[in-house]
Amino acid sequence: MTIRILPNAARGRANHGWLQSSHSFSFADFYDPRLMGYRSLRVINEDRIEAGAGFPTHGHRDMEIVTYIVSGAIEHKDSTGGHSVINRGEVQRMTAGTGVRHSEFNASPTDPVRLLQIWLLPDKDGLEPGYEQKLFADADKRNRLRLLVDPQGREGALTIHQDARVYASLLDAGAGVEHAIGAGRGAWIQVIDGALSVDDQAIAAGDGAAIEDTDKLRIVASKPTEFILFDLA
Repeated sequence: MTIRILPNAARGRANHGWLQSSHSFSFADFYDPRLMGYRSLRVINEDRIEAGAGFPTHGHRDMEIVTYIVSGAIEHKDSTGGHSVINRGEVQRMTAGTGVRHSEFNASPTDPVRLLQIWLLPDKDGLEPGYEQKLFADADKRNRLRLLVDPQGREGALTIHQDARVYASLLDAGAGVEHAIGAGRGAWIQVIDGALSVDDQAIAAGDGAAIEDTDKLRIVASKPTEFILFDLA
């Protein structure tokens, strides 16, 4: 097994007052040629948005965008007619495809929102824009891996136009999960809160890790931990 850890301290940072953002990969004004993504995974931004603030209408194309809410809620509007509030535990997948414009604002006038915005490269360009949204309850992630995103939408997951599967888990201290990795595939683990170990390699809150050359992951939490696992072709 080969593990390459991206420590929290190495993430890019942006402070816009209303927005505090940490970038696992090169994004906007943060550029590091060594951090241009991992396989089809191109962006992981951890955003903290102040009450009432947000991103005004802007455009994307040819990208699969997954929004995972850690705490709070965000209001989403887009040019496909999509309009929703995404709450804690809800996940949204938006296909930018031939072009979509959207806005995202903190839905609360008093409380901040914390989220992960994730971009994956699609398996082809020029797709029809669209989006899906679904609640994945904390109970379904407790001490297990819950499939959130899958090319075929298995197990009630959101669909994605890429050979990528995205899981989330909430582990109690001392609890562990295992995940089989197919031949030639790789995994990325992003720790949201807490701390865990993979093959005795410690990974803490804000850290990411690229994992290769193994057919199975054994993940054990040293304290209550929330994390996302990407299984990528």
